[in-house]
Amino acid sequence: MSERTSESRAAPSPAPVPATIELVDAQAIASTPSWAIIGIFFILLFGGLYLTASFVLPVIIALLFALVMSPVVRFLRRRLKIWEPISAFVLVIGTTMTLISGFYMLSDPIAKIVNDAPRYAAAVDAEMRTVKNRLERLRSAQENVEKTAKSAAGGATDNEVVVKNPGLVDNATTAVPQMLASVGFTLVFLFFLLASGDLFYQKLIRSMPTLADKKRALHIAHDIERELSRYLFTITMINAGLGIAVGTLLWWVDMPTPVVFGALAMLLNFIPYIGALIGMAIVGVIALADFGNLAQALVPVLLYLACTTIEGQLVTPTIVGRRLEMNAAAVFLSVAFWGWIWGVVGMFLAVPVMVAIKVFASYVEPLAPLGDFLSAETKRTPDEDD
Repeated sequence: MSERTSESRAAPSPAPVPATIELVDAQAIASTPSWAIIGIFFILLFGGLYLTASFVLPVIIALLFALVMSPVVRFLRRRLKIWEPISAFVLVIGTTMTLISGFYMLSDPIAKIVNDAPRYAAAVDAEMRTVKNRLERLRSAQENVEKTAKSAAGGATDNEVVVKNPGLVDNATTAVPQMLASVGFTLVFLFFLLASGDLFYQKLIRSMPTLADKKRALHIAHDIERELSRYLFTITMINAGLGIAVGTLLWWVDMPTPVVFGALAMLLNFIPYIGALIGMAIVGVIALADFGNLAQALVPVLLYLACTTIEGQLVTPTIVGRRLEMNAAAVFLSVAFWGWIWGVVGMFLAVPVMVAIKVFASYVEPLAPLGDFLSAETKRTPDEDD
């Protein structure tokens, strides 16, 4: 019995772990970001944005218009003592009438272009056939591919292609009511946003826990509103000037419906880089069908290219300024990404979303690298280069 007692006394007891070490380890584990969780969050977020596009897109468009028009409503209330719902109603009705008037003015030229679409397709096909005739190898390869495709399709004839056309008409007929419903929802939601006045800012301030957070949230909201309204207003004016220039030059070279091409240039220029390429492709196809000569068809395309180049390299950087200049690679990725998520509408919203993210990142320290990535490269001094 005494031997067991002596052995138990001789066994060393484990050293106690200090509580401070356990606390530090727990804090370190808690502060370590879980990249798997962050990745899953973004996957779910973008998947939700993709699946709810029919609802989210009208909301975002209404918010953008509200950011542009809110300073006008605030000015009318402070200077002219006009009640917010009245000014909001006038602005929404004015926006609606502008859209209806633009659609009415462009409906006949657009209908003419749509009716002449087979002629444009035939002109492009004829030009492609000419190029193929000059390149014998490509023509023989095409014939082999066509033979293989026909044999795999079981001898499908041209009549089978014509049967698919009513499906396209049905899809267009179905899409028009949905588009009108989205536009109506956007306008109604825009009215409520403008009529509420500063209610959003009041709710935002009340939701913040501390005074510093209240001030920061208010600064972020005001900066996003100011920068977005400034950007959208400035870009709209620049694009309107571009549309006038393009329409005038295309009228000068006897292009059909130059008003449509001017309006198209204005709208497509809201999509950086890609919009100009789409516009030049459309102008080139229609010019090829009307002029019947590739050399003459290149003239309006080159005029379009000259206008967009002057706008992109001289006018926009000078008027917009360094504060709102963006990283070109980031802009292209944003346009491609949001176009993949939301289609053509996402391409139009890509840059405004980038502006909002850039302003928000400038106030949040962990997001500072993201804001720096979205910004344009600053000019380096000779000392920095050394």
